[in-house]
Amino acid sequence: MVKFALLARLEAKSGKEQEVENFIKGALPLAQQETETVSWFALRIGPSTFGIFDTFETEDGRKAHLGGEIAKALMAQAPELLASDPVIEQVDILASK
Repeated sequence: MVKFALLARLEAKSGKEQEVENFIKGALPLAQQETETVSWFALRIGPSTFGIFDTFETEDGRKAHLGGEIAKALMAQAPELLASDPVIEQVDILASK
């Protein structure tokens, strides 16, 4: 059962919206390789606001994801693509279907 999640919120720099969208959509193959990531969603919240939501069965899985290839790529691209630092929240799942 999934109990742990991450919610990342990304604000694109003006004019970089399409690049941020391409970046997060392009991260899907990396997420698919993560055996401890149960589900992974790339989101568009608004015109320049994007998000990533992913779930895990264990805290170790969440930690592995935070230290994984998607996080490394995001931090490397952040200065070029994002208007501010990503906001990454560790959340607990209370109920799911």
